Amino acid sequence: MNRLHAARHLDLGAQALPPGLAFAGDAQDLEEMLGNLLDNACRHARSAVEVQASREGGQLVISVDDDGPGIPEAQRARVLQRGVRLEVLARADAGGLRARLLLPAAG
Repeated sequence: MNRLHAARHLDLGAQALPPGLAFAGDAQDLEEMLGNLLDNACRHARSAVEVQASREGGQLVISVDDDGPGIPEAQRARVLQRGVRLEVLARADAGGLRARLLLPAAG
């Protein structure tokens, strides 16, 4: 994403992953889902995008936050219609959008 959005000079940050955190699925599927979320966040961010991952029970939870304008709550349901795995859209702490993927965790 740094190369793809280099002209925007975004601060792209990621929290250190907890040990043993892994996706119980195909790596290419994860890369596609996460790539789409990151690309959208980078396109709409004003200056920063932050990625966090954790395990909640048997699920891998990946959050992508940006500091852009966000999506009005009334329009969020429409955005979710095409995605099957995107579970949560909310307001990010930075004021933009927080998108959360809830996926099966390995192990």
